[in-house]
Amino acid sequence: MADILTNSKARRDYHILETVEAGIVLRGTEVKSLRAGKGQISDAFARVDKDEVWLYNAHIDEYSHGNLQNHQPKAPRKLLLHKSEIRKLFDLAAVKGNALVPLSFYWKNGNVKVALAACKGKVQYDKRQDMKKRDADRELKRATMRRLKGR
Repeated sequence: MADILTNSKARRDYHILETVEAGIVLRGTEVKSLRAGKGQISDAFARVDKDEVWLYNAHIDEYSHGNLQNHQPKAPRKLLLHKSEIRKLFDLAAVKGNALVPLSFYWKNGNVKVALAACKGKVQYDKRQDMKKRDADRELKRATMRRLKGR
């Protein structure tokens, strides 16, 4: 399972409540562009609309060898989920402060899949706590390595 695109902002800015694997409806030029690694999903979000889940603001660059039938880079894309998963995501996203955010695009059996997460936004205090914890872990690792090298 090799990641094609990852959303680096998602884990920094949100508490992840639940993740779901979804298929995505793509055109041929979009798949070719993703094979080349051309795209970004840092500002992307999903929305449940009439029992369907749509992905917005996912930028997939136009295919360089495409013709007049080339795709629009920021077009909304339909995500493929079971009805029960859609209902669960709708219930989670309906809570104020929650959002549906793609974590990554990846290959699975030759198909592009999306790791979609129901998230709750972090406040500045939470981000500072995460940074303190990460710094403390890094310092502990350094001290351990110094101690091991000293033996």
